[in-house]
Amino acid sequence: MARDYYEVLGVARDASESEIKKAFRALARELHPDVNAHDPDAEEKFKEAAQAYEVLSDDERRGVYDRYGEDGLKTSGYASGFEGAGSFSDIFGAFFGAGGPFGGGGGGPAHGGDIAVGLDIDLSQVAEGASLEVQYEAVSRCGTCNGNGAQPGTPIHKCETCDGQGQLRKISRTPFGQMARAVVCEACGGDGRIPSSPCGACEGRGRVIEVKRMSIDVPAGIADGQQIRVSGRGHEGEAGGSQGDLYVQIRVAQDERFIRDGNDLVTVADIASELAGLGTSIEVETLSGSVEIEIPAGTQPGETITVSGEGLPPLGRGRHGDLRVVANVIVPRRLSDEQRGLLEAFTATLTADNLRTDEGMFAKLKRVLRV
Repeated sequence: MARDYYEVLGVARDASESEIKKAFRALARELHPDVNAHDPDAEEKFKEAAQAYEVLSDDERRGVYDRYGEDGLKTSGYASGFEGAGSFSDIFGAFFGAGGPFGGGGGGPAHGGDIAVGLDIDLSQVAEGASLEVQYEAVSRCGTCNGNGAQPGTPIHKCETCDGQGQLRKISRTPFGQMARAVVCEACGGDGRIPSSPCGACEGRGRVIEVKRMSIDVPAGIADGQQIRVSGRGHEGEAGGSQGDLYVQIRVAQDERFIRDGNDLVTVADIASELAGLGTSIEVETLSGSVEIEIPAGTQPGETITVSGEGLPPLGRGRHGDLRVVANVIVPRRLSDEQRGLLEAFTATLTADNLRTDEGMFAKLKRVLRV
């Protein structure tokens, strides 16, 4: 049986986000492989703590867990990001990056940062898919020096501080004893070389800020708030490090004609009470044009007529959505004398059978009171 996540981290159920983070980092220090080589269960203990932190540090997941427990997370589709995780060091890297939980940078070239950019689309583009351009600023390799930081034609020397390694080995004292770690050389920034004459375009950094544009293929059926990841289009890494990714967050504009419900679209059609009683045909808008639909005789306020296949396509596999037309039955106002006379003659013929419904009293009260 899985342990309670709050118990795993040793925090109260009303703990704040900062308290949860602090507790997890303290626990991670205790379980670090450099100080727990003697404990064969350290990796499993850390995975358990990591899973607890992954849930409790996310407000939405934490809410589901508080109400329904771990089973509720599974049925809601919140699978742990560390199921089947690789090595111990891989798990630590996922939470703390190359520096680890003890602070400081790790050795080797620094990976470029990711970039997030918003993209506004409308429902018609959700229905059809679209190819749209985004513009953003990114750190890129300097074109003048090709990223080496030296003025073209000038020599580059080996860094004397790190002897061309790009890293320095530092020893630090901890409550658990001495610990050795590799850190990026500050003198050369991890490159191992220093230019004799820095590049004038980038001031020797090897990187510049550029405005970039690229076309994004937006798939049909995408939802508001979903992201499209474009690998290798983020910031340039340092000292030959790999490039970050670009994340495009989709923002679907509201359409005054429709409300989106999954892949279905919902709209409202105004129908005069007399026509609702007699039955009629009307035209309603869809994303692909107008269609004629039949309003059955005796249609009541709030009843729904479904137009199959006129909703939105699925994102990937699945069934195409429908258009649901809600009948808004309207009682006419400002009647002429002729209209009033006709209605009075009509109402004189009404019987109890004309007003009977198949609903029970409780169901009728709920519908009328909208509760």
